[in-house]
Amino acid sequence: MAHREFKRKIYAEFARIGNALSSARRLELLDLLAQGPRHVEALATETDMSVANVSQHLQVLRQARLVEAEREGTKALYRLADKHVLDLWLTLRSVAEERLAGLGQLRRDVDVYDEESPVPRDELERLFLDRNAVLIDTRPSREYEHGHLPEAISMPMDELPNRLHELPRDRPIIAYCRGDYCLFADEAVALLREKGFEAHRLDGGWPEWWAEDRAVAGVSEG
Repeated sequence: MAHREFKRKIYAEFARIGNALSSARRLELLDLLAQGPRHVEALATETDMSVANVSQHLQVLRQARLVEAEREGTKALYRLADKHVLDLWLTLRSVAEERLAGLGQLRRDVDVYDEESPVPRDELERLFLDRNAVLIDTRPSREYEHGHLPEAISMPMDELPNRLHELPRDRPIIAYCRGDYCLFADEAVALLREKGFEAHRLDGGWPEWWAEDRAVAGVSEG
């Protein structure tokens, strides 16, 4: 194979990944699948897309080998192909944060955004030891069951208002969710502070924690 032909073909292969990532809707699907496997119907509900549209986007991701699917009864269950795909998504996001100033402003424009400095992930263990903090996972329970931070209590945001009595008032509450651009934890912190709790948001969430090869609990293949 001639040098120029090799270059043309190899960059065309790289471009398959770039093309798969060129849709905002497909990036949202990858972000959701980073939380755990999902059926097409669940992805359609969460993204406000039709099942047919979600299926088309998933096929593009599948052709680029970024997601995999298996049959579960009459439905297809999708998941990220492997952890490298998670790393790719987080790296893309990190580059965007460095180069696109508008991202920070978009976050600040959200009413529930917690402007106080979030709790660094490296400090979480110390907080547990020094102050006996309580960690809550505000994602949907299925995501918690797929994998969560050690010691975290499942307390989905839609259940939190009716479960406040389960939380201690003499210890700090640290909330996390799907990552930096998920608002469940911000909403939880706002609600908890309104009700008189000391509450903080964890820096990042499940994907960032998992990508850093930190200890996790409950991780399954399905």
